[in-house]
Amino acid sequence: MRKLLLVLVILFIALFLRLYRVTEVPPALNWDEVSIGYNAYSILKTGRDEWGRFLPLHFKSYGEYKLPAQIYASIPAIAIFGLNDFGVRVTPVIYGTLTVLLLYFLANDLFKNRWIGLISAFLLAISPWHIQLTRASFESSFSVFWIVLGLWFFVKGFEKHKWWVVSIIPFIISIYTYNSARIFVPLLLPVIFIIYKKQILTRKKEFIISLLLFIALLIPLVPFVLSGEATARYKLVSITDDPGLIPRINERRGMSKLPAPLPRLIHNRVTYESFYFAKNYLAHFTPAFLFLTGAGHRQHHVQGMGELYYFQAPFLLLGIYFIFKKKEKFRWLLVAWILITFIPVSETNDSIPNALRTLIAAPVYQIFTAYGIYYAFSYLRKRKVLAVGLGIAVIILALDQFYFYLKNYYTVYPVLYSRDWQYGNKQAVEYIKENYNKFDLIVYTREYGEPHMFTLFYLNYPPDKFQNNPNLVRYETHDWVRVERFDKFYFPDLGDPDTTMQKIKDKYPGKKLLFIGTDSEINDNANIVETINFLDGSIAFQIVN
Repeated sequence: MRKLLLVLVILFIALFLRLYRVTEVPPALNWDEVSIGYNAYSILKTGRDEWGRFLPLHFKSYGEYKLPAQIYASIPAIAIFGLNDFGVRVTPVIYGTLTVLLLYFLANDLFKNRWIGLISAFLLAISPWHIQLTRASFESSFSVFWIVLGLWFFVKGFEKHKWWVVSIIPFIISIYTYNSARIFVPLLLPVIFIIYKKQILTRKKEFIISLLLFIALLIPLVPFVLSGEATARYKLVSITDDPGLIPRINERRGMSKLPAPLPRLIHNRVTYESFYFAKNYLAHFTPAFLFLTGAGHRQHHVQGMGELYYFQAPFLLLGIYFIFKKKEKFRWLLVAWILITFIPVSETNDSIPNALRTLIAAPVYQIFTAYGIYYAFSYLRKRKVLAVGLGIAVIILALDQFYFYLKNYYTVYPVLYSRDWQYGNKQAVEYIKENYNKFDLIVYTREYGEPHMFTLFYLNYPPDKFQNNPNLVRYETHDWVRVERFDKFYFPDLGDPDTTMQKIKDKYPGKKLLFIGTDSEINDNANIVETINFLDGSIAFQIVN
């Protein structure tokens, strides 16, 4: 009963930390969140996505082909709460909290120790890494939910073998959730088979059923993979698609003073891609990423601290040590989990180290830390004074770091980084909504992203009306989609010499025009009717009629 109460307390903490002021911090929905929300709304209202495709398995969106799980999972909350900030963010809050519960069950079954399960769950509940990515609609955090569920079912399968078959379902769902999971799961499952081959093959029936189920559930992906659309996102971020790679290789060959053919053998795609892969991979194991500064991408991390609290560092190392010293049955499963997580991100060329694409590792770090905490204090039980002293010191350090994190997250972070969250678009569309009928053409700069999607989202624009809009103009460039026009909206680059405010005015003489642009895009003599500021006080948009 006491441990059940502790589980409920931990879940309450997890829910509170993910729900409190969720529509204010992060300070705005980003362009992916509004895209996820609007496409979910579109499916809810019409059964089709923004492109008019019926119940798609992949959403073209901006041209990067979003995976379907997050969008479909967002439909119930949007149906209940509406197409708004809370309607989009409450879904990750819910599955983020449930992931904490699943980690309790997983860690408990890994070691048959509820205290390790409780500590693991508590650490994930307060994890800055996990909180950051479950307070906004990130597909990565949804994949973590399914992977933890799949691993829990797999571990349960060693006692009741039917769970091995059941575990395939959440593993497959994770593949439909986030791109990193598409590499992680197909790599993890064969490794799991190799590690536990003897036990698995004693139940050939369950193994064959699991294999057939895995293949069957992947069949819907085949047309997508064969179409080439599956590589759309990968092409944008892959180290193999870096346009500067070949020039750098040729430059190094030209500068080399080694005799032929050594320059070609040393400087080539294989050696360079291997170097960047290894560099990216190892960047995720540094103290800076884990304990000091974390990831550089401002949407993915609060900044100024590591992905883990630094009080975890000694217990993390102790946990790994004790797990191997005690020859825990699932030690190699945990090691495989960690090592495979960082393979997908190491193939990319942006935002390294990356917290979003490696969130799959967050739960296993908590498990290692919890194991270290439990056994560190177990060994000190006979030395009560030392145990109490260490306990007080750890609690003080943990509270200090947790307080620093909360203060940073709720007061400093939204002010400094509202620009990074595309703050101001909501306020701009609210102005449009109030003044829509006063203008013949509304010109909205694309300087801060994809304004058409913010317009659709915050106007709650009818999806069928958008899908069939006679004024809809969109085009593709470098695997990205630009919506240039729909309805009475026009989304140019106002900084382009061909689409300045004055040239647009000259093109539409006698028309009532509304301009929404940045400070540098608005003419000095323009009639500014409203200014929208970022939370740091700098100008986001100026509205001109």
